[in-house]
Amino acid sequence: MSREYAVLSGADLLYKTAGFDGETVTETVPLSDGKTLLVAGEDPGQAELLQKLREAEETISAKELFLSNMSHDMRTPMNAIMGMTTLAERHIDEKARVADALSKIEVASGHLLSLINNVLDMSRINSGRMKIDEQRFSIGDLLHDLTILSKPLVEQKKHDFILDTEGVTTENYLGDALRLRQIYINIISNAAKYTEDGGVIRVTVSDEESDSGEKDRRILVFRCTDNGIGMTKEFLGRIYDPFERVNNTTVSKIEGTGLGMSIVKRIIDVMGGEIRIDSAPGQGTDVLIRIPLRAEEQGGVPEGLSGKRFLILEGDEKASERYRRILGKDGIPFTRVSSVADALDALADADVNGTKYDLAVIGQSLTDGGDKLDVAAYLAKAAPSLPMVLVSEDNWEDIEYRAERCGIRAFVPIPFFRLTLEKVLSDVSSDSRDADGGSEFPDLTGRRILLAEDNLINREIALEILGMTGAQIDAAENGEEAVRLYESADPGAYTVILMDVQMPVMNGYEATGRIRSSKRADAATVPIYAMTANTFAEDVARAKDAGMDGHIAKPIDINALMQVLRKARG
Repeated sequence: MSREYAVLSGADLLYKTAGFDGETVTETVPLSDGKTLLVAGEDPGQAELLQKLREAEETISAKELFLSNMSHDMRTPMNAIMGMTTLAERHIDEKARVADALSKIEVASGHLLSLINNVLDMSRINSGRMKIDEQRFSIGDLLHDLTILSKPLVEQKKHDFILDTEGVTTENYLGDALRLRQIYINIISNAAKYTEDGGVIRVTVSDEESDSGEKDRRILVFRCTDNGIGMTKEFLGRIYDPFERVNNTTVSKIEGTGLGMSIVKRIIDVMGGEIRIDSAPGQGTDVLIRIPLRAEEQGGVPEGLSGKRFLILEGDEKASERYRRILGKDGIPFTRVSSVADALDALADADVNGTKYDLAVIGQSLTDGGDKLDVAAYLAKAAPSLPMVLVSEDNWEDIEYRAERCGIRAFVPIPFFRLTLEKVLSDVSSDSRDADGGSEFPDLTGRRILLAEDNLINREIALEILGMTGAQIDAAENGEEAVRLYESADPGAYTVILMDVQMPVMNGYEATGRIRSSKRADAATVPIYAMTANTFAEDVARAKDAGMDGHIAKPIDINALMQVLRKARG
């Protein structure tokens, strides 16, 4: 029996293969455009052909659904941005109305940027172009970032957020910290969003031995549990599908791209890890993620701590126990006080006995209350020569200006671990330099910055921000012009070069190569940073390979840019 096919639209025959003789139709396959494929006859290859046709149809349907959802999700924040911009223009003289509009524009812009990043991530993952970077990172810094990023949503919904790190035995790893942060923040954000106000979210982080047999391999274990609305077994079966979201009246107003869990699963797979999700309606959700990483050898006690004495101001007993466990185990002498009054008594006693303290650590809380920065300012007056370190869960960029004015010399993020704490104590107690005295914008008066940026609006924004430092800014519209400006200036003239990557005539990588290969005295030492919208791990690696000292992502994070300028200033 011969194999015959016909494609029909309604009752009208649009296409018929030669020899179709009206034999019994053995299969009908609906197509996405409303047509129907009729299959007649028997053939060994028929089943395979039908399977391919069905897969093609599913792919087309998935793409159509993807584009439909994308259109909706992108138009929602865009509508907010455009609408609030119009309102701000119409009420330009009403400061409160304009401030409110700008605040909402910032929120909508962040949501739109998140969606764009997720879509780009999906594209790179699907095409096999996503690479996992392997750089040294501290688990303490990673977890501190998580608490800072999670804090707004958690506080907004009045959740009790608990972070348990008692099971962490290894502090430094080699791996892709940005991807890990992306995974973890997505899980925590989901827990916060899908838990009703006043809920409990517990994050437990630990590490354990790997069964790979390699001594330097560890399994980083992340667990997030909540008492939220939970998910059905049916939804759990498709939770990793793009644009899948819990859909009920409780969460109908929750914003999200619906791409997060799909990206999380694929990144974890690329990392060689595993994820397990247990959930039931009304019983919350439990997410367990295990990722193998290469652990760095843990260092010993820094030499700079030898013979030093420290004063720890901390009223919280759990935090105090952590100091005792870390410093006491390594034989580092310290005195712990729980109030400002006790701190002043300890300083007076040490002065009388001739056993002065080399450094004071101001912790998260004191029994007699008071703002920790006010405490620092008070101690700075009582003991002007005593260096101070702040240990806090605050975002350093938010408090840096005031902290430095109060005499704080360094910052240790919470949660803190042995290596980070002891290194900071060693560096500060051994360092006789004056405190920066800083500013939100470092004073670069008399310095020159070379900015290479081809986009007029981006160049205008960068010039405005950089101008607040007092530096002289030389702007170039492409890489070739940037090289020309560099070569025409005296060696050492530029404090830093900020280089866009995608520019006409000559791109940023080529321009950096030209600068590094020149025979000028400062060719190898002038700081060059990529300032670009190319933000994937391979883009950061390519900037490094091109001879750049670092990478600043667009949209520009002003705090990150200022940190680069402080570092370049020296």
